[in-house]
Amino acid sequence: MKNWKETVIGPEATILDAISALDKVGLQIAIVVDEDYKLLGMITDGDLRRGILKGYALDKPARLIMNPHPRSVSIHETKEAILQKMTSLSIQHIPVLDEQGRIVKLEVLEELVQIPTKPNDVVLIAGGLGTRLRPLTEDFPKPLLKVGSKPILETIIDNFSEYGFRNFYLSVNYKSDLIEEHFGNGSQFGVGIKYVHEDKKMGTAGALGLLPERPKSSFFVMNADLLTKVNFQQLLDFHKENGAIATMCVRQYDYQVPYGVVSIDGHKFINIVEKPVQYFFINAGIYILEPEALDFVPENEYLDMPTLFAQLTQSDKHTIVFPIREYWLDIGQKNDYDRANDEFQGIFG
Repeated sequence: MKNWKETVIGPEATILDAISALDKVGLQIAIVVDEDYKLLGMITDGDLRRGILKGYALDKPARLIMNPHPRSVSIHETKEAILQKMTSLSIQHIPVLDEQGRIVKLEVLEELVQIPTKPNDVVLIAGGLGTRLRPLTEDFPKPLLKVGSKPILETIIDNFSEYGFRNFYLSVNYKSDLIEEHFGNGSQFGVGIKYVHEDKKMGTAGALGLLPERPKSSFFVMNADLLTKVNFQQLLDFHKENGAIATMCVRQYDYQVPYGVVSIDGHKFINIVEKPVQYFFINAGIYILEPEALDFVPENEYLDMPTLFAQLTQSDKHTIVFPIREYWLDIGQKNDYDRANDEFQGIFG
């Protein structure tokens, strides 16, 4: 549960203070109160953006952009009544006030509508060196590079958690101490985290041979340098409905040939097509495996995921692909990282 008190600002706070409160714990609101904690107003991301469009400088008072009459509920209302009100009004947050109009709590819609915890494990491969992102990765491992207001890996964990997947293994190597220091056992993020330590490069599938115990149900494997809005529940449902031992997420990739492509037969000209577009499906770095797929993973040996899929297919095991239509970005190079930061608020905000 996020600490709503970190979003509280006073009546003399500036718009810059409001921005800090909006970003602090990810609730995307700032709550304006007086010295007695009486509610004066609320500021949403939309309020902030409208203020910026009006030309307000960041050192101007935040009250210029706040909603002075926000919706609120009484401390005596039941959670069921509050949930019904929030749903009917299509709002994500609502302050709870005592008899004197002081805020005592903030109800958050996503916390009221609790998604049950799923038993499926999630293995995140976070041990890469991030060579192509140097010098950014000289002091930090790639999964800890911030996109938006938090590290890439934290966004991935949050996305899985939203669908009820809260059992994580992080496969780490390069600067693993920094990753473990940031995430700990996962309790502060509302999840459980265990660590798998790679002493050498193992590959996406090879790291699975280091798991301390075999998963008891279908489990996810994902590279820890991806940003995506894929619906992980739909992915799991698709995997189960098709009875697959392994599912690979794929992404359509279009490539336009920058020249006229000529078709010939020997020396004979047949046709020419100007700058044709070719369509491919590429590996998106997200997978679901059944526990028995681990029978094909050797202990302490390098194995990449495409090779594992090839071995499963050659053994007449049912392997399938899941096309991703949602937002997806592989942060492999500096221009990808810059793009991720440019797009993050619009996609994940």
